Amino acid sequence: MILLTTLLPSSSLPSVSVWWDFFSFDSFAHAFLFCVLIFLMIVGFSKQFSLLKLKHYPIRYALFISTLFGIFVELMQHFLIPGRHGDIVDVLCNTLGCVIGIVVFKWVYVW
Repeated sequence: MILLTTLLPSSSLPSVSVWWDFFSFDSFAHAFLFCVLIFLMIVGFSKQFSLLKLKHYPIRYALFISTLFGIFVELMQHFLIPGRHGDIVDVLCNTLGCVIGIVVFKWVYVW
């Protein structure tokens, strides 16, 4: 789902008000989707029993995989999708979403 929504042509994105131009709906969407992605990955990794490294270091592996996936998405946007371009700001928003997802996970499960 994340791959499909991030690869939509820019004409498919909803129009936003002038206030949102500063924050960019696209950047917010990236951060939100990656926040949900890493939260679910950490929960899944920590509850599985097949791969013990994933179980013992779920945050580390989820952050690594999510960050690589975010870079991969931006490279695909830049090279494969007409009307879209890869953007370092989106990579930063993806990473920020991952960090927020880690904080939410720790808030829900640890603290």
